[in-house]
Amino acid sequence: MAFRPASPPSTDPLRIRVNGVARDVAPGTTLAALLADLGTDGPQVAVAVNAAVVPRAEHPGLALAEADEVEVIEPVGGG
Repeated sequence: MAFRPASPPSTDPLRIRVNGVARDVAPGTTLAALLADLGTDGPQVAVAVNAAVVPRAEHPGLALAEADEVEVIEPVGGG
C-alpha cells in the first residue's frame, strides 16, 4: 500500500468503517492510533485498508481517509 501522509488539519471527523461498522475518527488519525484506540495493536493482528494488507511497519505513517474500509483480523485460539 502506498504511503499516505497526514492531511491538513480539519475539525470535521472522518467516517470510516472498521470490520463493517461505521466509525468517526479525527482527521490525521493514523492506522496505529486507531488500532491502539481499539485495543487491537498486538503483534498477532493483521490489518487491511481498502482490501490491501498493511505491513506493521507502515501503521504509524498511514493516515486514514474518508470512507476507508479497515479490516482487523485477530487470531482465535483453540484446541
